Amino acid sequence: MRSIGEMARDCGLGVSALRFYDRAGVLIPAWVDPVSGYRWYEPEQLEEARLLARLRRSGMPLADIRLVLASWSGADTDLVRKLLKAHLRRLEQGLSDARSEFSALRALLDHRENVMTSLRIATVRLSIAAPELAAALDTVRFAASTDPELPMLGGVLFDIEGESLHVVTTDRYRMAVAQAGIAGHDGSRVQVIVPTPLADAMRALLDGEGPVRLSVDGDRVTLEAGGRQAAGQCLDHDFPDYRRLLPQVAGRRAVVEVAAFRKALETGPVRRGETGAHDLSMLRVEDGGTVTLCAEGVEDPNRVAVNREFLLNALTAGARDRLILELGTPTTPIAIRRPDDEGTFSILMPVRLED
Repeated sequence: MRSIGEMARDCGLGVSALRFYDRAGVLIPAWVDPVSGYRWYEPEQLEEARLLARLRRSGMPLADIRLVLASWSGADTDLVRKLLKAHLRRLEQGLSDARSEFSALRALLDHRENVMTSLRIATVRLSIAAPELAAALDTVRFAASTDPELPMLGGVLFDIEGESLHVVTTDRYRMAVAQAGIAGHDGSRVQVIVPTPLADAMRALLDGEGPVRLSVDGDRVTLEAGGRQAAGQCLDHDFPDYRRLLPQVAGRRAVVEVAAFRKALETGPVRRGETGAHDLSMLRVEDGGTVTLCAEGVEDPNRVAVNREFLLNALTAGARDRLILELGTPTTPIAIRRPDDEGTFSILMPVRLED
């Protein structure tokens, strides 16, 4: 007999997916240990599980998957062929509809005036304390995107307005925002996206205590510090309006001791991801304001699943002994804030659990 872990490894479905399909009555294990609840499968169920994995990857509805599996081993394959043909027809129609919608969206973009142009074509001269800018860059660097398909996210947004500089990064799954005070700016809003290598070069200059000079001349940005300089072209893109992505309503809050919480994450229970996926930590905020890690198999509607590696990175970037975790529903973003500076924070997107 195969254990559920062995079955998951060999068929391409995760352990959580196998549990889900057991509860749904689609792929029922041959035997379940009455004491531990552990699932075991007959060797011949592997072929069925691999078939199920293929149907799942194709996006076939669960009701049709049931019928395909129920009819697969029969002599008459007519029903299976009709179900596969019908699903392929739905996929082709969906792709056709999506192409039409995207064509309409591209037309709207082609005819829309770019209201953000004035934010990127400007001349700015300002000063900022080196430690503040260094801390801000350190806070957001981990969330910068490396996806070549999304070049507008492959840098650090410098959002200058009033007496503040906000630096922002996002890779879609996480976002980090930090702020620093500035002097010498007239107050109008200017935005530039500093390429990540240039932002790293700027950070390398920030080893002093005094002020540094930041200049923006159209599409060129320059940082001067102690007779040294880092300069280069800004990215010729518009950054998403990050303010619209910020959490609007505070969720359940808990103050965590970072060292202890980090150890708990590194050694505590995780949900193993499917092949190529990240391990997940499942969090819950108790009534007393403490965070606990839910063990694998524990059914809890209030648990929030998060990429463990991303959460560990956010804790490091928080650079405090204590941080505030803000959790809402299992589908709302998780915020990690500093107790002394709630305007500097990270946001992590939760991972939706099938079961």
